[in-house]
Amino acid sequence: MTRFAFLIEFDGRPFMGWQRQAHGPSVQQAVEEAIAAVTGVRPVVNAAGRTDAGVHATAMRAHADVERDITPFRLMEAVNAKLRPAPVAILDCVVVADDWHARFSCLGRRYEYHILSRRAPATFEKGLVWRVPQPLDADAMQQAAQHLVGLHDFTTFRSAHCQAESPVKTLDRLDVVRADGRDGARIIVHAAARSFLHHQVRSMVGCLALVGMGRWTPEDVRDALAAQDRGRLGLNAPPDGLYFTGAIYPE
Repeated sequence: MTRFAFLIEFDGRPFMGWQRQAHGPSVQQAVEEAIAAVTGVRPVVNAAGRTDAGVHATAMRAHADVERDITPFRLMEAVNAKLRPAPVAILDCVVVADDWHARFSCLGRRYEYHILSRRAPATFEKGLVWRVPQPLDADAMQQAAQHLVGLHDFTTFRSAHCQAESPVKTLDRLDVVRADGRDGARIIVHAAARSFLHHQVRSMVGCLALVGMGRWTPEDVRDALAAQDRGRLGLNAPPDGLYFTGAIYPE
């Protein structure tokens, strides 16, 4: 038995999320079935994070135990062939120690949230960005974001369905960057932490967007955090613009 670690990219639009479930297709199901088609045995594929329906990934880490004698390169090539035409790709595959775990060995996770600020609807990137029709003040959003960095009780930014034992998390980074392009004003929110609560990134981005629109002040975000009350959440951003972009492990 060999444990393989994968680096996975996927477009979340056709899926109900990462985790296998009975009421719709998932990324986990697609990868497990592709590995089974190659090896003859369906493994359990564990990932660094459990993304929601419609959320994407550029660098999801995952692992699976495979009984077949096969090199990482051949396994990657064969699994990618079986994944077609699903919008999922194995970017890298390596052998890891038997006690390495994509989720439990992970020391940190990174996300990006992409906002397209323009009146015209999204065309090529529909479902890949959150299109906000009005201009956004990225500087005010960045100011507001800094109220959320650090160790806090994030109850306000936690889904009612969150299964985490505690709402207390340490947010290592939350930065708002403006990246204007030919398609209009693009804003990218970078978030990093050891782990996140369910909907935490989307909830934080939604409130930052209210600041960018001028409907909230940066202090309103601070006060919403201090309230520790989900009822004080201003807006939960849609899944479209959210990307899992990296997982950190011990060297």
